[in-house]
Amino acid sequence: MSFGIDVDILRYASDGRSALHRKATEFLHQCVAGREVFCLAWMTVMSYLRMATHAATFLSGRFPIKTRRAMSRRCWLRSTCRVIAEEEGFWDIYRDVTNDLPTKGNLVPDAHWAALLSQHGVVKLYTHDKDFRKFAFLDVRDPLG
Repeated sequence: MSFGIDVDILRYASDGRSALHRKATEFLHQCVAGREVFCLAWMTVMSYLRMATHAATFLSGRFPIKTRRAMSRRCWLRSTCRVIAEEEGFWDIYRDVTNDLPTKGNLVPDAHWAALLSQHGVVKLYTHDKDFRKFAFLDVRDPLG
């Protein structure tokens, strides 16, 4: 069975001054070394690049990092990682996922990621973002908590 990893885990693993850096880094190393397939979406990768290259996102004085350097942190795109994308029928799944949940603002990309996981039959998501608990079908786990 596979699982998804949210962008916040990638962000904390990149910010050496974050109190969550060590836990996030260890968790990602376990994922990359493991046998279970983990999923990212291209929107997750792009969100990471957006955050990693924006000064306000990180505590560390060395950030923002250069785009080329952020793009080189792609160990998670190897081995057991599968990058998933929207397929035919995605809009219907998104509507189903958001049907009973007021989805606006910051919850829109979370709903997008939840719907994408649903479309690919993935129910387990590792994230530090509590908003994902609003999606009842997801088994949300916080590897940093």
